[in-house]
Amino acid sequence: MTHIRVCGIDEVGRGPLAGAVVAAAVILDPAHPIEGLADSKKLSERQRERLFDLICARALAWSLGRAEVEEIDRLNILQASLLAMQRAVAALPQLPDLVLVDGNRCPALPCEARAVVGGDAIEPAISAASILAKVSRDREMLELDRQYPGYGLAAHKGYPTKAHLQALQRLGVSPIHRASFGPVKRLLQS
Repeated sequence: MTHIRVCGIDEVGRGPLAGAVVAAAVILDPAHPIEGLADSKKLSERQRERLFDLICARALAWSLGRAEVEEIDRLNILQASLLAMQRAVAALPQLPDLVLVDGNRCPALPCEARAVVGGDAIEPAISAASILAKVSRDREMLELDRQYPGYGLAAHKGYPTKAHLQALQRLGVSPIHRASFGPVKRLLQS
């Protein structure tokens, strides 16, 4: 079977101590290829921002899905990531024929799905999803930095850096911190 609508999915935000996990689903248009797609972690912020706009303009379809901090704490980060992916696919205006998921697990989807380890580096649709998810989550963290000043979220995007751990010690746990994650959990129990 020739797959006409191939959708790539990737998520961002499994490791941070704060904020949602965000997934993107992208169906690229084979008639309008996008030069420079790559794993979002290998691109500069400027490159990601430029590609974000191109993907949004040229893709046949794209959408975002997310799982909030409360869902991450209730389900665990893996299940929350899969839920965000399901939501991203559900939000697409058209159902793809095949979904390629970055990683080694696929969420339950209403269409054929395949896990592709390292897919964000080798599958253009997954690379595009990686970029949309990363830019979207980074933008959210900039906004959260304004709402919760002092944690340095704009700089570390919620990851457990030394500066973030020190800010948690100094300021305490905010409503956007994941209570089930070790460093946050320990602070809440002390």
